[in-house]
Amino acid sequence: MLSTKIGKTVAFIPMRGGSKSIPLKNIKKINGRPLVYWVLDAIVNCDEIDKVVISTDSDEIRKVVCEYGSNKVEIVGRSKAVSTDTASTESVMLEFAREYDFEDIILVQATSPLLKASHLKKGICRYNEVSIDSVLSVVRQKRFIWEDSDFRSCPMNYDPMNRPRRQEFKGFLVENGAFYITSRRQLLESECRISGRIGTVEMPEESYFEIDDPSDWIIVENLLKDSSDIKVTIYEKLKKIKCLLTDSDGVLTDGGMYYSENGDELKKFNTKDGMGFKLLRENGIKTGIITGENIDLVKRRAEKMKLDVVYMGIQDKIKTLNDVCDKFDLKYDEIVYIGDDINDLDVIKAVGFGCAVNDSMECVKEIADYVTKVDGGKGAVREVVELILEYRGNTNEI
Repeated sequence: MLSTKIGKTVAFIPMRGGSKSIPLKNIKKINGRPLVYWVLDAIVNCDEIDKVVISTDSDEIRKVVCEYGSNKVEIVGRSKAVSTDTASTESVMLEFAREYDFEDIILVQATSPLLKASHLKKGICRYNEVSIDSVLSVVRQKRFIWEDSDFRSCPMNYDPMNRPRRQEFKGFLVENGAFYITSRRQLLESECRISGRIGTVEMPEESYFEIDDPSDWIIVENLLKDSSDIKVTIYEKLKKIKCLLTDSDGVLTDGGMYYSENGDELKKFNTKDGMGFKLLRENGIKTGIITGENIDLVKRRAEKMKLDVVYMGIQDKIKTLNDVCDKFDLKYDEIVYIGDDINDLDVIKAVGFGCAVNDSMECVKEIADYVTKVDGGKGAVREVVELILEYRGNTNEI
């Protein structure tokens, strides 16, 4: 019998009605909405996904999902054989894959409401790499692991005699259960949600929590409340942005002072930031540098990145900010500024969205609207660019 065609890339959410730990937890309200609605937001706003399939044995779940109101969502039934307490998720996926025709499947867990469309996009991008057959979402945990062996315990991932600092410790990757991507062919052949050459996509550390028990529910609901409030605030600020300005040394560079054998000063820039400026330019956002430095190297880098303005040797950055506003007919709240030291404080306070790089002075980070996850010179500007473009283009995720 021919399988029913349902789409090329399908997100698949198994939702059994017989949850024991939290009855009907997939549709229980969390932060004012049914739990599954949070992951539906992420999937529906991911253009790379053609269809969202809810597999359920519950009429009550069907009703709540229908009320979500998206044509992208389709509900399918599941047999009694794969609706028991002992049935595996793979058995539900395989039943679906044998009945429906598609190319790729993204298993999404309704119990991971911190999932966003941007995470799925990154996962699909990773999956499309030639060397990858399957992808899973992970979080990085910076914990020291020990194992009991016979009559003693042994460290598994570090040397106690050389205990690393947190910022120097790479940690380890842990599945967070948010999503898994593979092809229909791989699924049917391996009977496993991931197989072959497997890649990972990191999600934020807080997404480690899945809702399996009542205690998880409390933690995740508080995270959703905090996240929702913060996101609305950030969106309100970023939707106005028309210009991004940045310091140079310590932001575009790592702040190091390098010299050649001839005594020439050298700077290390990051190519990711160059691409970030290009993306802003393509989206009609003005760009520029305001720096206390006055070396030709910065000017040449700015010209290569095609920035709109470059101000060097600046002591009074507020005065220069006013010049930029006059030049482009801008208001303070239409500008993003990224800095790292005390000479950036006044501008960070004044603009609509003030940012500090991760290795900034503490006094700078304290007053910033946003602190980057990476240090200066390691793609910090690109991180802020991605944030701007995400909030300008994905307002339905707020």
